[in-house]
Amino acid sequence: MYDSIRPGQPWLDTNGKRIQAHGGSVIYIDGTYYFYGENKEKTDGTNTLWHWGVRAYKSKDLYNWEDCGLIIPPDLENPDSTLSPSSKVDRPHIIYNARTKKYVAWLKIMHPNGIQDETVMTADDFLGPYTIVREGLQPLGMSAGDFDLVVAPDGKAYYMFERVHSETIIADLTDDYTDVTGYYSTHFPKSGPPFVREATAHFVRDHKHYLLTSGTTGYFPNPSEVAVADTWHGPYTVLGDPCPGDESRTSWHSQVSSVFKVQGKKDLYIAVADRWLPDDMHWPYEQIHLAFEKGFHPERDLPDADPALLKRMAERPKFNLSVSEYVWLPLRFEEPTPEHPNGMVYMDWHDEWRIEDYE
Repeated sequence: MYDSIRPGQPWLDTNGKRIQAHGGSVIYIDGTYYFYGENKEKTDGTNTLWHWGVRAYKSKDLYNWEDCGLIIPPDLENPDSTLSPSSKVDRPHIIYNARTKKYVAWLKIMHPNGIQDETVMTADDFLGPYTIVREGLQPLGMSAGDFDLVVAPDGKAYYMFERVHSETIIADLTDDYTDVTGYYSTHFPKSGPPFVREATAHFVRDHKHYLLTSGTTGYFPNPSEVAVADTWHGPYTVLGDPCPGDESRTSWHSQVSSVFKVQGKKDLYIAVADRWLPDDMHWPYEQIHLAFEKGFHPERDLPDADPALLKRMAERPKFNLSVSEYVWLPLRFEEPTPEHPNGMVYMDWHDEWRIEDYE
């Protein structure tokens, strides 16, 4: 039994097995928290398996998680299915539609030709079974990368995603949450990786909208960035890196996938992050950033990155993601000051922390 959260340390479920909910999110339903994400238990670096379905866990205390099994199992019959274990399924997000009384899941799919699109599924119960309702969806005709799904208090929903290697898009969802309406806004245009923002995580605090994002350096971590706006579509003002105390400039060697507010707590928001490569924490961020910038912008006059680093990056498919760890950290909010007129959000490091220590 756990009685605290220990970022970056092995986290086992109530059966004593590693929790497998990567690129994950937390949803609160009828007094119970559900933590779900990519099941990487078979992605051990010895095969071509990208995932083994979407797995969910439930908890009352946010410390001890009971395995609920595969809520979206892999398709073992059709090798061309977007749910095949060799298909690159990433970052599932599930929201509830009170009007249709359906749970709606969106899955990012990365294809061998570089195109990224979405598979959309629905279910009557959070734990499934889920049925595919859309496949090969390219929202707004765009190649769609990492994303977040958010439901407003009035029932309207939003899809916030990385237009691959380009910019961040915030799009309105249709009433059934299975497609976009066509209305959208654009944010943070960049020249390409590693500068483009991905892994968008949205949350609301005191009527302010926050976006927590990362740069684009694959499974290698990089500095996070937080932005704030008064409305869903912004405009958003970039506040900066929420981890100024991290000398490695890697967001504590992690990548945030979502943020959620703890029920019954006045101001406790938790950033849910993956430490994808716990055995590769020695690589310097500056070299990773350089390798990606040089790779995506060969026209720029840049020095060569460390050859040993390039060799390791070339072996990316062999990374053992079955032992990736989680970094859950409470967010700290600084009210507006002359230096930060829009306030600031910090993701401070804690070797160990407890929910009970917060009001």
